[in-house]
Amino acid sequence: MWRGLSALVTRPASAPLRLCARCSTGAESLVPGSTIFALSSGQGRCAIAVIRTSGPASGLALRSLTALREPPPARSACLRLLRHPCSGEPLDRSLVLWFPGEGSDPGAHGVCVRVSVNLHQSARVLPIVLTMLFAIQGPQSFTGEDCMELHVHGGPAVVSGVLQALGSVPGLRPAKAGEFTRRAFAHGKLSLTEVEGLADLIHAETEAQRRQALRQLDGELSQLCQGWAKTLTKALAHVEAYIDFGEDDNLEEGVLEQVDRDVRALEVALSSHLRDARRGQRLRSGANVVVAGPPNAGKSSLVNLLSQKPVSIVSPEPGTTRDILETPVDLAGFPVLLSDTAGLREGAGAVEQEGVRRARQRLEQADIILGMLDASDLASSSSCSFLDTVVAPLVAQSHDSGRQRLLLLLNKSDLLSANAPASSTALPPHLLLSCHTGAGMDALLQALKTELAAVCGDPSTGPPLLTRARHQYHLQGCLDALGRFQLTTDLALAAEALRQARRQLSHLTGGGGTEEILDLIFQDFCVGK
Repeated sequence: MWRGLSALVTRPASAPLRLCARCSTGAESLVPGSTIFALSSGQGRCAIAVIRTSGPASGLALRSLTALREPPPARSACLRLLRHPCSGEPLDRSLVLWFPGEGSDPGAHGVCVRVSVNLHQSARVLPIVLTMLFAIQGPQSFTGEDCMELHVHGGPAVVSGVLQALGSVPGLRPAKAGEFTRRAFAHGKLSLTEVEGLADLIHAETEAQRRQALRQLDGELSQLCQGWAKTLTKALAHVEAYIDFGEDDNLEEGVLEQVDRDVRALEVALSSHLRDARRGQRLRSGANVVVAGPPNAGKSSLVNLLSQKPVSIVSPEPGTTRDILETPVDLAGFPVLLSDTAGLREGAGAVEQEGVRRARQRLEQADIILGMLDASDLASSSSCSFLDTVVAPLVAQSHDSGRQRLLLLLNKSDLLSANAPASSTALPPHLLLSCHTGAGMDALLQALKTELAAVCGDPSTGPPLLTRARHQYHLQGCLDALGRFQLTTDLALAAEALRQARRQLSHLTGGGGTEEILDLIFQDFCVGK
């Protein structure tokens, strides 16, 4: 009998076998009949501005701004004049493209591609396209509702006039921040992890961030969680079936043993992802790279070179930098928070010693340490102290997978004679460079790229990364529930542990999430998204 059970327990009446349904958001935006509009392309002057609507009154808005004229033939471009619905005042000339709301329209899902082609083909007939208007019938739209887009001239007066005109149409109101994406989530067009991927894609500043965000938006993390949830659902169904029908001997032998094997395999997969959780968060928020060393080693010069701007004051006077100077940098496509620190030495004044204390504190938080020494002055007391107190402990931890990473740099190589070795002292692996001449910078950047790929992960390959603390929290909750499943000998408690584990995965992808958590996620979007 499974785990020494001598008798089957009865199934608790309060624990029906069912999938968790997506919770109702309760948002004002989902009130029936609510139609929203907003500028989606950002503020400021531009060649083209994009204004869009979502909701059942989108068709009314289309007719109101085009003087109640019939829509043009499906997927055919017509030159139209946009007018204010109340005053009839012209707002802008427009190229109108109408996609009817018949659900039988087989081409509605491909409207964006065909619109682009039609515009090019119509260039001889309509050489000047001032405004483009799209009406896309749900659910084959971003939000799952009827949508309309206006591509107007980007001048503030044009944009303001069109927004005011839309505001005068009955049933339309301005959108809130992230409301379009929230509607897409509510209508099942995006999972919560895909919503987060979209937010990260909008805010991506480096190539690595873009690749990671795009993978998450494409649903890789969501699909992975759905696969895990499917495994848990199958395991729970088998346990529930054994509770109900085990006495009748109608089940195959080894059902519960197979459940055990599946759960153990899932525990291994979850543990592997949780071990890599920090990598995804670093990729999203930036890895902490700290430049440290004794005074006058060239730390500030290196920070200025890597950031390509004068972040730090460079002076031959020791102790110029006395506080932490931070700057975000794109290094080899990875996001980095680069920190310049005070030179590490003893016997300085009170202000400088406070800077030294802060520098040592920042070293403890670093993901990668760029340890910098003066190649022409390795025998000095400050250099020897740095090697003993900072470099040696890090080298001793080099076999620890969760260790801080160190790149030891010997600067001022231009001051060394051509035939003289850098030092007679045995040093750990290091790189020679000169911030003055730029020699060795290419090798440093390549080494940094390797180290950053190790601490942030490769966003192009491997399983999807966990980019937020929320992901880690729910996966850990799932793993804890599976641990309780392994420990219990009561089938009813085992089934409840599986339900709790599956509920954590549901929270991760958006089912059963609380309104407060959803508000925090969607506030990352601009008004038109």
